[in-house]
Amino acid sequence: MNFITKLLKKEKKLTIDFCEKNLDRFLTEDLQNEYNTFLSKKNIEYKEYHCQSRCEECKISPYAIVNGEFITAKDSSELLKMLKNLQKDK
Repeated sequence: MNFITKLLKKEKKLTIDFCEKNLDRFLTEDLQNEYNTFLSKKNIEYKEYHCQSRCEECKISPYAIVNGEFITAKDSSELLKMLKNLQKDK
């Protein structure tokens, strides 16, 4: 890849919003390092909000809002896999 192509090719960021309460409820201690590693990648931006006013969904399963799209999973491990797949597609 030449210099101009690299310069013009911008890596798109994945913007992820989490609810702190949802993370506290579903994120297991053994997955925290995996989440931290994933979220520290350069094309990932994330925020944790105290509450996102999605209480019904929050009680049922882990979720994230990715680039404005609500995604949910059966557990935190599956959610991380989904986030990784979305990141690969960018």
